[in-house]
Amino acid sequence: MAEHLGLDTVGDLLHHYPRRYAERGELTRLADLPLDEHVTVVAQVADARVHTFNHGRGKRLEVTLTDGSGRLQLVFFGRTVHHHHRELLPGRRGMFAGRVGVFNRRLQLSHPAYELLGADSGADAVDAFAGRLMPIYPACKQMESWKIAKAVATVLDALEATGWAGVADPLPAALRAERGLPTLPEALEKVHRPRSKADLEQARARLKWDEAFVLQVALARRRLAEDQLPAVPRIPREGGLLDAFDARLPFTLTDGQRAVSREIFDDLAGEHPMHRLLQGEVGSGKTLVALRAMLAVVDAGGQAAMLAPTEVLAQQHHRSITEMMGELAEGGTLGGAEHATKVVLLTGSMGAAARRRALLDLATGEAGIVIGTHALIEDKVRFHDLGLVVVDEQHRFGVEQRDALRSKGKQPPHLLVMTATPIPRTVAMTVFGDLETSVLDQLPAGRSPIASHVVPAAEKPHFLARAWERVREEVAAGHQAYVVCPRIGDEEEREAADSGRGAKDTGGGKGADGDGGADGERRPPLAVLDIAGQLADGPLKGLRVAALHGRMQPDAKDEVMRRFAAGEVDVLVATTVIEVGVNVPNATVMVIMDADRFGVSQLHQLRGRVGRGSAPGLCLLVSEAPEGSPARARLGAVAATLDGFELSRIDLEQRREGDVLGQAQSGARSSLRMLAVIDDEEVIVAAREKATAIVSGDPGLERLPELRAALDALLDEEREEYLEKG
Repeated sequence: MAEHLGLDTVGDLLHHYPRRYAERGELTRLADLPLDEHVTVVAQVADARVHTFNHGRGKRLEVTLTDGSGRLQLVFFGRTVHHHHRELLPGRRGMFAGRVGVFNRRLQLSHPAYELLGADSGADAVDAFAGRLMPIYPACKQMESWKIAKAVATVLDALEATGWAGVADPLPAALRAERGLPTLPEALEKVHRPRSKADLEQARARLKWDEAFVLQVALARRRLAEDQLPAVPRIPREGGLLDAFDARLPFTLTDGQRAVSREIFDDLAGEHPMHRLLQGEVGSGKTLVALRAMLAVVDAGGQAAMLAPTEVLAQQHHRSITEMMGELAEGGTLGGAEHATKVVLLTGSMGAAARRRALLDLATGEAGIVIGTHALIEDKVRFHDLGLVVVDEQHRFGVEQRDALRSKGKQPPHLLVMTATPIPRTVAMTVFGDLETSVLDQLPAGRSPIASHVVPAAEKPHFLARAWERVREEVAAGHQAYVVCPRIGDEEEREAADSGRGAKDTGGGKGADGDGGADGERRPPLAVLDIAGQLADGPLKGLRVAALHGRMQPDAKDEVMRRFAAGEVDVLVATTVIEVGVNVPNATVMVIMDADRFGVSQLHQLRGRVGRGSAPGLCLLVSEAPEGSPARARLGAVAATLDGFELSRIDLEQRREGDVLGQAQSGARSSLRMLAVIDDEEVIVAAREKATAIVSGDPGLERLPELRAALDALLDEEREEYLEKG
């Protein structure tokens, strides 16, 4: 159990909840079996036949199961064939577990484990089967669902015999009574051995509340601790850099930008560090809001650092910020304005001389603003007085990196985290519960609408031909286009794939979601280098086509982006390195090849690269996924709405939330087993209120030792560190 399911303690086992429950007479739908997953089904034997092969020397038993919705074949080889044949008689019902495969276009389980149900399988099994909802646990080949059920039963019986001695209930009794929740022992008994649907509802309500509440207590303690830290208040001075910048803006700020800026300036003026998450739709003007915050800090005598996830993006931010600031970014030079400061770039691939100059400007305070990649975090980098850290695209940065940058201030600097991935409110409260949230949901005037269409390349090849015609029409009208592919297609990638390592582009696609054909086999994803060549020699012949991907040298990457931005390239074929931050207002078409191999949020991000100027944008989602498949439904959802919050909801519902405490960071098993952050909004909001009230009255949880113990169990060292650095 420890090795294959990560269950190390009795507590882990008790919190390994059934995935679903089979009812007596309710047959699991064989029609819905997922390919290549380990499943447990309850079904009836329809027929069983032994076949011989290899001139009678080999024997194969084929058993057909049915459940009214579909059929499934079991296959056994070797010496045990006759044993299974005697047991698996037509009409017998049982639980069968194995990995779903395909043979001759039919679903099958090869050598499944099984447990028969009914008269011959002992009174206990009949009783457990007939009298109750039968738990089906998340299982694996080495540990089938019914073996887990037997282990759980052993533990529950032993605990009941001792009156559940030593099992502490983390919920304060008053709170439990107020919400009408059962005790923890009752809830665990009912989730594993429910006698009715009502039992199950009660158990789930209690276990969901526990997860939400303990997590919100952890976050409330973090917020309280952050609120105690000292910070230097940064109040912009009148008539300074910020006022001069606002005066030279060629447009007026949106109401949303003004409101969010006010929230940020209020935070910056406080004596404790700001911790704010700025969410904004692609193109809603987040960078402008962040830049105004940075200028306010420079006005107040401090420095601001902006951390970008890739060199391409750092260079892009540096370019656009110096352009927006004009002579205000030329501090210390002859043409600079009187309030001007220096804006420096710091990346890993800079030459030694330029790097030395940038480091010196930071140490002396000559540079008020620095934009860089994780090169900013290195030990050599010293700031004169770091007042604000802006992190772009938070989900691409490890918390350790953010923490290292924060530790470079004399006192903790203010922190602003920006993300273009819209996050539903409950997710923000759960994942970023220690950050205050601001949302920019208004697009600046002059942004054009983007039309999105799914191009079913397999069923309707003429649609794909028309897509390339549309690209030619846009280029003829003086515009430019992107073509995005999931993979690079270079030798290094092929070698890595051959050796089983599976190469990753620094900005590659998220990988397939497994909506393959009936035979479960998929061709490899389309590659940038292949498609660029095919387009240049075929449907886009005569146009200026260039390729861009994450394994190019930084200078080469920057050169391609510069040529594209300058209009010297008509069509840019790229991986998702262009997903965040690339701003070319003249680009109007985005063609995404193998679109079903990208996540919903990723498609939305990519689409946001077009329609940034005055001409309308067009996004074409090319896919060979069959009609009616989950992949096509997902693409249909993306094409149907431009609302990023709606799409992020769909994305989360499909991906399941994973570990909100950051499984990627801690590698620990999911802490959310029962709570669904999308559906359980009421529970999360209520838990946050209660947690905040309890923590403000008793920060050390001295009066609630059981709750403190539950918190320690949830926040093992790695997770605690993750939250601390969050």
